[in-house]
Amino acid sequence: MQVTLSEFVCALRDDPRFMENVTEWRVLPAREAKYAPFPQELDARIVQVLKARGIERLYTHQRQALDCAIAGRDFVVVTPTASGKTLCYNLPVLNAILKDDAARALYLFPTKALSSDQVAELYSMVEALGADIKAFTYDGDTPASARTAIRQAGHVVVTNPDMLHQGILPHHTKWVRLFENLKYVVIDEIHAYRGVFGSNLANVLRRLERICAFYGAHPTFICCSATIHNPKELAENMTARSMTMIDDNGASAGRRHVIFYNPPVINRQLGIRAGSLPTTRDIAARLVRAGVQSIVFARSRLAVEVLVRYAKDIVRDPLGNAGRVRGYRGGYLPTLRREIERELRAGNVDLVVSTNALELGIDIGQLDACVMCGYPGTIASTWQQAGRAGRRSNESLMILVASSNPLDQYIIGHPDYFFGQSPERAFINPDNLYILLNHLKCAAYELPFQEGEKFGNVEETDELLHYLADQNILRLVSGRWYWMAEEFPQAGVNLRSASDQNFLIIDITNPKKHRVIGEMDRFTVPMLLHKYAIYMHEGRQYQVEELDFDDKKAYIREVDVGYYTDADLTTSLKVLDEFESEPLGLLSRHRGEVLVSSIVTLFKKIRFDTHENLGWGPVTLPELEMQTTACWWTLPAGMEAKYGKDDMKTAMVALAYLMRHIAPMYLMCASTDISVVYHVKDPFSDQPTVYLYDHIPGGVGLSDRVYEMNMELFVEARRMLAACPCENGCPSCVGAESVGGKKTLIAILDELIGDSHADA
Repeated sequence: MQVTLSEFVCALRDDPRFMENVTEWRVLPAREAKYAPFPQELDARIVQVLKARGIERLYTHQRQALDCAIAGRDFVVVTPTASGKTLCYNLPVLNAILKDDAARALYLFPTKALSSDQVAELYSMVEALGADIKAFTYDGDTPASARTAIRQAGHVVVTNPDMLHQGILPHHTKWVRLFENLKYVVIDEIHAYRGVFGSNLANVLRRLERICAFYGAHPTFICCSATIHNPKELAENMTARSMTMIDDNGASAGRRHVIFYNPPVINRQLGIRAGSLPTTRDIAARLVRAGVQSIVFARSRLAVEVLVRYAKDIVRDPLGNAGRVRGYRGGYLPTLRREIERELRAGNVDLVVSTNALELGIDIGQLDACVMCGYPGTIASTWQQAGRAGRRSNESLMILVASSNPLDQYIIGHPDYFFGQSPERAFINPDNLYILLNHLKCAAYELPFQEGEKFGNVEETDELLHYLADQNILRLVSGRWYWMAEEFPQAGVNLRSASDQNFLIIDITNPKKHRVIGEMDRFTVPMLLHKYAIYMHEGRQYQVEELDFDDKKAYIREVDVGYYTDADLTTSLKVLDEFESEPLGLLSRHRGEVLVSSIVTLFKKIRFDTHENLGWGPVTLPELEMQTTACWWTLPAGMEAKYGKDDMKTAMVALAYLMRHIAPMYLMCASTDISVVYHVKDPFSDQPTVYLYDHIPGGVGLSDRVYEMNMELFVEARRMLAACPCENGCPSCVGAESVGGKKTLIAILDELIGDSHADA
């Protein structure tokens, strides 16, 4: 039976079993639109097309953006999802091309899906204008036959950072028309460029600016972002330019219900709550049965596939069809993702279960509700995901289902923190030496460096060029640095991670017709594609028959079993270099470079529905290594003797668990950006030690910021332990592996914090 969203919301309010687990129900009121007239400089043909679409005026932020672009000022637009940011760059670009046919624009989007989605919007405007404006997508899927025409005639080239890095900049002599006449560079969804990806893109833009200057062009940069804490700072770090920030949102918004739901405690002695996965399944089932078109976000690929299977079982018809429920995640082939996006826009899907792959602004039509299985990790991501529902200014519903981890429990128990806190900062470090040197090589390959020339705003450019010359990569001749190595440097630089090419996933169920159904990055493969793993794809189960690590292929066969698998990752760490250290009360704190080794040793079989453990199996795969930066604290040597070896180990597990979930609140980063490990007896100091490291090759400065803190993380850990009502530890405070270690950890923290408790 289909009901309206208002009726569904009323039914939830009237359900005492649902309401007893709601910790907060906040209604955000509808927002009226704020308008501004079209500027006189806007071509009359564009105004005519907009009015034909029912747009009689611009939103205030759209008018501000247009004024900045026409004046040639670089700017960043920061407004929520579905606030009309696309017009902030399409209008000035089309206006410039209509006034000067030679004008060119370059659009950068973080994903191919977003590129194709936005170029479709641009096409429709160009067709309505009836003007000879050529807009093309140029990426890995562009046919070779079309590439020459795009280079010569494309007014607007829509691409992604990877293609700009490998396919356009190294071949700039074929793109003379674009670079000579480049008027605008548009970078959409800049909040997606953080960590390694953002640091790489900043260097790609340094290379782009060098090539533009070589051809005599000085384009205006237009950046767009969802709500983050530091959009202006991020855009300026990315482009090395001064930016005007436009954040006065003029778009309207419908009323939004925001519900925080904490699954009930099912074992009071151990403090164990019902799982977030089965709770999300029950809420999603309720939405599907009510006919409320919804999106469910889960934090891992495995969780997505488990939820898809559950939801498909609910809607399956007598013939076994369950197409009204779809999954969406990284690893699906592009053709499958485009098909799902089309089905969503057409309204043919009642429920889509996704990782954060659908968090970006791809148009997926009109959804009414958003359910999150676990806190997404950041306030910014939470609002981005919530914005996927109610995109047409209609009433919408967001339900956040908390997991047992401390960050989820903190957010769910402190709603005022969530609603009152600014969104997180996005960190990049363009001057990370690994990243910078790679792009300096690429830049030298593209254009020789003049002696004394700086690479963007890098002061040590000359020193780095001399280093590359010592490595026989460059050669100084008559005041210019020339590339002299044989290889193509761009091929060895992956913008998004430190991993090399992806693994292909091949379905061998039909012996006569093997088919590729997905792909996966190298660092995820050991967890999900080891031999005998159950790989799930759109709710179907496949068993991994063989994983060929050398050939980067996984061979899978369809099966029907009542369980899924999850692997255990073992991590070890060793210090490569210590940059700095100093005493901190009874502790000593250190900062330096570390080598992190990780290996998957075994996998567990977990039954559907009950989620009980059915057994385990070994995994034999090579170890993966990563160099990064870390901060670590050494505890006093006598603690193990004082508290006992077993109690000390349990307390250290609990401390590492707490820090991993507390640090992102202080760093304003995603919880996946850092990792924490402990050594009860560290091999380098013979003392108990806790390490916090950037989960990004080379590091982006997160651990450096932690080093600068006083005792905040230890004090906050003590507060969280005190706030939890359990007696001696539960999954919500110390984690499932260290239940029973609460009292020891409190005693240790009290000893470490001492008089600094009041100061922190």
